[in-house]
This record gives sequence, structure tokens and C-alpha cells, in this order.
Amino acid sequence: MSTNRNNISRRDFVKGAATGLVAGTFASMGMYSYSPWAYSRLPKTQRNQQDFGTCRSVRVTNISETSWFNNAHLIGDIHEAGGLLVNQYTLNWAPLANGKGSGKGSYEEGISTIKDLLPHDLEKAWEIQKKLSLHPENPGGYSCLLEVEALDGTVRKFLLDTGWSYEWMDSCFKREGIDQMLRDQEIEALFISHEHWDHFWGLPVTMKYDNRIPLYVHDGFYKEGLQYIKDSGYKGEPVIVNKPVTQIAPGMALLKFDVPIINRVFGETSLAFNIKDKGLVLVSGCNHQGILQFADFAFTNLKYDNDKFYGIYGGLHISPFEDWDPKYDDLVIALGQWGFELIGCNHCTGHLTAKKFVEAGYPVVRGTARFRSASEDYLGNGDKITFG
Repeated sequence: MSTNRNNISRRDFVKGAATGLVAGTFASMGMYSYSPWAYSRLPKTQRNQQDFGTCRSVRVTNISETSWFNNAHLIGDIHEAGGLLVNQYTLNWAPLANGKGSGKGSYEEGISTIKDLLPHDLEKAWEIQKKLSLHPENPGGYSCLLEVEALDGTVRKFLLDTGWSYEWMDSCFKREGIDQMLRDQEIEALFISHEHWDHFWGLPVTMKYDNRIPLYVHDGFYKEGLQYIKDSGYKGEPVIVNKPVTQIAPGMALLKFDVPIINRVFGETSLAFNIKDKGLVLVSGCNHQGILQFADFAFTNLKYDNDKFYGIYGGLHISPFEDWDPKYDDLVIALGQWGFELIGCNHCTGHLTAKKFVEAGYPVVRGTARFRSASEDYLGNGDKITFG
């Protein structure tokens, strides 16, 4: 991305603006509103670019992007419990259910049913929770492996998120060899993007294989989340991320966003990589901060090769429940102005959004729809993408 973010060709702009918008709607909004001339009236962004080094490449292995298997069950349970603002620990979902029904769960009662089994006997723990929870077959999880190649050729491995279902995530870890990597302590750290069930509640699966792995969490975690880290069998001290930018390795930084999220979760961390001679790569769990805030924060605060955005991967949180609203088209259009050369999306990006990206001509890396992933329009379970 060049310093002048408004340098968009007319042809590319018109092509992007037409995507997903009927002609009448677009005309009523006015061509000018979507043009680079409109943006030229805004004040220039003051950039304070932090140098966080350079790496040669990043390979992402999608361990699991299928956080749940049935949208209707997930949304139905949330609404029955009281809606999107309800505390997630009261939803009565495994592994923290107490058997009392929708909206009547509690962390203390739920964990008490399995605490003595964590993390050594996950099969028994999950079987107990299946009998106490709502829709016990619905949980899946989100998790990916990051292999970061340094300029000297050394490869370092990291995990982003640890999924939800003990049963599902353990099978996914074994499928991709993550279990052995953890046993051998090849994976240097685990980053929990945010406190939501589908990214965090599978923590005992990681603890089963390495209960001392360095663990990074946003400083917005609630007391239940911090307690769950201990109850999952973690023997270390979690790193509480409280700075906007934390360098992890040369060319790798953890970015902190303070944002309220549904079901009483607060804050998300995402990752940025500076790929030599290519530019910036952004990786997210759910991207609750939004694509535009994510990109704008990186543009404003990070220094990267060629001053160019190169790639993005992960859940981009546009249409996670496969609904569509015309305002989402604005996000599809806006993504184009950042000029990504590789887009690897899945999870809460939504199938419909992925199709919109493809139809818009964006450089989406497609997947294989294996292992219960539902679409080839994005990177599904077991698929890989390499940046650099």
C-alpha cells in the first residue's frame, strides 16, 4: 500500500464499486461518494511507523476454521438465553455447561463437573459435558499453525487460537501433527485472539500436549477466562497483552484492539508480518475490530517493505451467519483499495462474503472443502497458504 491510500485507478474503482450493488442503489448514493476525489478531502493520516523487523515468509496451516456446524442452533441458543449481550458463560454450552438449560449456566458450576479431568482425560470430560449442554454436537473450533521463516532460513512455529470442542480439536491436532509438535515443544507460543468459545474453550487440548507453552491473551479477559486458563491445566503465567504493538520475532508483531464483542467478550489480538521484498501480511482470528480498522491501524503504526499491503488471512467477520446486508457490500468494495495480492479467508468471513470476493476479482486463494469445511471459495480445514 503506497503512502497515498487514495491512488486508485478509475477502472479498478468502477469495477469494485459495481460489485454487489444494483445500479439504482449505486446511482442514488452517487458516484462521487465512492470515488478517490471524495477521500482526497479528508485530512491526511499521521503515520508513526514502528519498525518490527523483517522475515522471509509465513506459511499458515488451517487446523480448523469450522467453529460450529449449525448456524441455526448457535443463534437459536443465544437468542433463547437472552440475546447477543448475554454472558457467554451462561449459555450452557460444552465444556462449561451445568445441565440447567438456556441462560442458566455458570462458569463455576460447569467447570466443577470436569475440572479434575483436565487436561489428562479429555474424552471423559467431553462425554460428561455432552450430557449437560445444549446442542453438544455443534461445537467445532478455530485454530491455525503459523510457520515463520526468518531471513537466515530458520523456521519458528506458533499457534493462533485453540478451538472449542475437545473432541473435534484433538482430532484436528492429530490430523495436522500439532499434537506431536506440542509434545516436542516445537511450537514457541500460543496466541488467543479473544475470549470467545470457539477460539478459547478448547484450551485443554493444547494443555494436554504442552502445559507450559508461552500463552498470550488480551488484557480484556474476564475473571472466568483467566480462571479457565488455570483450570485447563496451564502451569505457566500467561502474558497479558497491554500494548498496541508487541514484537514477537523479527518481522512478526502482535496487535491489540480494544473492542466490545458479542456475549460479553472484550478485545481482540491479531498478528502482522513484514515479508521481505513483498510487504505486510495481516492474520486474524475473527477480526472483530473490522477489516478497515485492522488495515488502517497497521498502515498508521507499522513499517513494512515497499510500504505495501501484501496479504491477509483468517476470519474477517463480515457475514459469519450467512446473512447479507447491503452495507456489507461497502466492506467488500473498501477491501479492494488496500491492494492485497493474496487473500486467504474463512471462518466468520462467511461463504457469501468469500463468493463476493471471488466475483469482485480479488486474489482469493481457494480451498479444497475437506474435513467438513463447506466451501471451496475459501481456505478450509487442512488447507495451507504461503506468503512470501
